[in-house]
Amino acid sequence: MISGGLDSLLAARVMQEQGIHVEGINFYTGFCVEGHTHAIRQKDRKKEKRNNALWVAEQLGIKLHIIDIVEDYKQVVLNPKHGYGAHLNPCLDCKIFMVGKALSWIREKGFDFIITGEVIGQRPMSQRKQTLPVVSRESGAEDLLLRPLCAKNLSETLPEREGWVDRSKLYDFSGRSRKPQIALAERFGFKDYAQPAGGCCFLTDPQYAVKLADLWQARGSKQYEMDDIMLLKVGRHLRPASHYKLIISREEGEGNFMRGYRHQYPHLMTLSHPGPMALIDGQVNEAEIELAARLVARYSQGRDAQEVVVEFTDGDQPPRELRVKPLQPHEIPAEWMV
Repeated sequence: MISGGLDSLLAARVMQEQGIHVEGINFYTGFCVEGHTHAIRQKDRKKEKRNNALWVAEQLGIKLHIIDIVEDYKQVVLNPKHGYGAHLNPCLDCKIFMVGKALSWIREKGFDFIITGEVIGQRPMSQRKQTLPVVSRESGAEDLLLRPLCAKNLSETLPEREGWVDRSKLYDFSGRSRKPQIALAERFGFKDYAQPAGGCCFLTDPQYAVKLADLWQARGSKQYEMDDIMLLKVGRHLRPASHYKLIISREEGEGNFMRGYRHQYPHLMTLSHPGPMALIDGQVNEAEIELAARLVARYSQGRDAQEVVVEFTDGDQPPRELRVKPLQPHEIPAEWMV
């Protein structure tokens, strides 16, 4: 199971060192931090654009199978049996679910066992001494799940008992320190790898979790679609009233991305001054449209002008112009900010 981080890179190489044929599997949930977020924002333009899972597979010289689980994964996010972590991260249920998916995959493809880069004590929810057996048991993988980096701290698995894997060449890493992994990476000759650990899930991000919780509360149910996942990653989110919110781009890159949604949402753009793109999520009346225009004007280069011209478009209706006075900072209550 290749996340794109250092641990799964090392776990796979430890197996290769024993002459075992390894192929990688990576599950796409939609919540990954990588890739498009770096491509969208101007401030991230200098960051290297790469899919770390693919990059790891290239370093290892193995096939990587990327599997879309966006729809199936909803049950994990919405109703985690073991609950959430510090935010909306269902880490233990997530690991159980993905190992279960990997088990089905190896049975279908004729592989013998599963390896992961898990290390005891590295993550507070899913990688504790008490929870690693839960993952093995509830996923159905049982002793077909081998964790090469901490195997010596655990009971023998089937691959070890059968002699497919030499247990003496496995490791006993534990805790949150990365020093043992970094030293092993150096021994294997790996100079470049994802930092700090590659676990790239937006659900662990406190600001993203607040936005997702706000979305669920506004809709009255814990549901989401792929477009929701994407739009929660960009822009300022302001909710002047419970039945609608504004998503206002913070820079040109976000504005360009959000234009892709202009046919799905009512939207506003400044005409008289350079300014942001804004989407309206919810039903609004005339007064609320004017308030939205004043908010958009506030975040434009016309923020100090007496009047800003804002274009409002809703569906197939012809665009119309609003001439508004930008809101002042004191007129924007803190509770509007999601």
